[in-house]
Amino acid sequence: MMKVLVDTHIALWALMDDPKMPKAAEQILMDEKNDIYYSTASVWEVAIKHCIRPNDMIVDARLFEKGCEDNGYKVLPIYNHHTFVLDSLRRPDNALKHNDPFDRILICQSKAEGMKFLTHDSLLSAYNEECIIYV
Repeated sequence: MMKVLVDTHIALWALMDDPKMPKAAEQILMDEKNDIYYSTASVWEVAIKHCIRPNDMIVDARLFEKGCEDNGYKVLPIYNHHTFVLDSLRRPDNALKHNDPFDRILICQSKAEGMKFLTHDSLLSAYNEECIIYV
């Protein structure tokens, strides 16, 4: 059994039954032995992107939350102790630039809670964290 925190893209692909969903991610999400979580950070990210570009991000925060809940995902709020993990994240100086604060807090939440973080973002592999599952 694994506790898995889904990246925002993975959650959106699951909710929309998007063919972009990697088969490996689908297998993890469908495994009944796994507990699947979504983060308040993802709800926040969807809300911001929907407000900025509603034609590109057609899902709003409420619909995202409902979809996650309907899929049986559990919410993981952001706690102060999650932010304290930020100073432990390291990337090599020669790694491609990564400026997404949502990804960083998701990694920190996973690390702090002893979860796996399921993502499709190849830039996150440079963090070299054991909690990251890249599919």
